Amino acid sequence: MINSVLKSSLIGAALLVGGCSLAPKYVRPASPIPGNFPSGPAYSQVPANADAPTAADLPWQQFFTDEKLQKVIAITLANNRDLRVAALNVERARAMYGVRRADLLPSVSANGSRIRQHQTAELSGVGHGTTSNQYRVDVGIASWELDFFGRIRSLSDAALEEFFATQQARRGSQIMLISETAGVYLTLAADKENLKLSQDTLTAQRNSYDLVKRRLDRGLVPELDLYRVQAQVDTARRAVAQFTQFVAQDQNALNLLAGTQVPADLLPDDLSRVRPPRDIEPGISSAVLLDRPDIAEAEHRLLAANANIGAARAAFFPRISLTAAAGTASSDLSGLFKAGSGVWSYGPQIVLPIFDPRTWSAVKVSNAERDIAVAQYEQAIQVSFRDVADALAVRGTVGEQVTAQQSLVHAVSETYRLSLTRYDKGIDSYLDVLDAQRSLFAAQQDLISLNRTQMTNQVQLYAVLGGGWQNPQMNDPAPEIPAAETPAVPATPAATEHQN
Repeated sequence: MINSVLKSSLIGAALLVGGCSLAPKYVRPASPIPGNFPSGPAYSQVPANADAPTAADLPWQQFFTDEKLQKVIAITLANNRDLRVAALNVERARAMYGVRRADLLPSVSANGSRIRQHQTAELSGVGHGTTSNQYRVDVGIASWELDFFGRIRSLSDAALEEFFATQQARRGSQIMLISETAGVYLTLAADKENLKLSQDTLTAQRNSYDLVKRRLDRGLVPELDLYRVQAQVDTARRAVAQFTQFVAQDQNALNLLAGTQVPADLLPDDLSRVRPPRDIEPGISSAVLLDRPDIAEAEHRLLAANANIGAARAAFFPRISLTAAAGTASSDLSGLFKAGSGVWSYGPQIVLPIFDPRTWSAVKVSNAERDIAVAQYEQAIQVSFRDVADALAVRGTVGEQVTAQQSLVHAVSETYRLSLTRYDKGIDSYLDVLDAQRSLFAAQQDLISLNRTQMTNQVQLYAVLGGGWQNPQMNDPAPEIPAAETPAVPATPAATEHQN
């Protein structure tokens, strides 16, 4: 009798494996972007470098050449709480897939019970009241749904795609975190350089103030010159206080990203001492964007929505479940395992939906969610294309801006030197010197800002092209799945976030 139950279970399992799926066949939507990255005056200033690696093939440890920055990024990846949450989300999604997949298999349990029952004389049939005992031990399947129409399998596939989506989300979080860390690090270096510039400017302005005051005491210059130079001293004092504040805030931001206090010896001295990242070659085809984690994540969520349609469609078809048990029973505990005490039960059940308007609405909801996922997938591609186009536009023009600004700084510096010489000889008023000083200070600040923009742009381009997730220790193992259930689109990594 136990063999007959097991035989029936095996037959059900064979039918289950051969069950069909009602999910629509997945076809990847066409990319709603041009096949190539944009070209034109803003993109043609940087010649192609055939020897430069692509972003997706270059680990972040090789892209960032500054040793201090490398160590700060490593600390951030080990301690950042947002990345830790993203990793835990992957673990949760993997466990949820295990829960869904387990629904395909029967749940076997062992049960033991004792029933004591009393019947009145009227009901006993023997003319007097009776009391009976029943002891029972059995092993059985409470309720196992045979997935002939793929409802459970579709839900399992959806959970698997959600797992892959969260895996890609974590990789995208790592790319964004690396990009943000490098951006804050470069901002801190630039603000330190601005602070040093402001301190040097303040020292020069104070020297000018002392010089003008001595001339005023001798009656060589009007009092107006003293107030003019005093205004420049106060401006420089304010700049020193402002950049002192910015440096402190940048360090706070870097510590938050790192999840711990960044050692002082790893902080940058100034921007000019930070080694720039390596050059990368973006190529011309926009197809590389399909490997970005945010786009891969959107596609896996689309695949999950597609699988949910199959589960909703399966609700229109009969649902077949099996209940079976085998064991022993006796009215006496001592006879529970004696010969002839075996019992078994076997009860298949079929539920055929006749009228349930909720099933129609469920299919409409699933179709709408699939259409939403398609739109989100296409939008992710369009946003990524814009991110790369913007980064390439900066890359193609920032070099010329830096060169022009360097020339401007040189010209303004010479103007200031000549104005100061003419003032010393009494040819010009001190107003010309002050104008030259203001112009020089502003031009030097703009040059620092452009240098930071140029280095930050390299980091942004690396991130939006899919670089920054390559780390063998950070890869998540996928749950074991049979070859027949390999997802239509493999989990592929890439880039995400654009930092201004």
